[in-house]
Amino acid sequence: MRLVIATAAALAAFVPAAQAETWKPYGAVSDKGLQWSYDADYSYRDQQSGKIVVMQAIGKVGAEPRMGPSGPGKPDGVGSVLALDCREKTVISLGGYSPKKPLELLANWRTANAAAAKSPEDQALIAAVCAGADSVPSK
Repeated sequence: MRLVIATAAALAAFVPAAQAETWKPYGAVSDKGLQWSYDADYSYRDQQSGKIVVMQAIGKVGAEPRMGPSGPGKPDGVGSVLALDCREKTVISLGGYSPKKPLELLANWRTANAAAAKSPEDQALIAAVCAGADSVPSK
């Protein structure tokens, strides 16, 4: 019995933990039943810039079979990664993804020009993410 437990513990050390996805919806549901969500488990404060980096994805509310929101590499994953400045209410796009396009993040996003959050979706994202900005981890 001890050998079984030891073997299981040794194997667990080599198996990477699954990345959790806690999708939190924000903003209004569109007339086609689509809604944006952000992944609270992915969100973090960038130590160099002070901006909150967040992954967002779109999904169809109540769809069967389920349609998103999902992360990169998933058959229904459509979204992007953004850097948000909560004080200035600006957004920088770091990259996007779809089932046909893997996520590639801009290497120099910290020097990119930020855009004002003008769309209702961007404003809703900033409101939702920045409300809990003090609790996101720094990386």
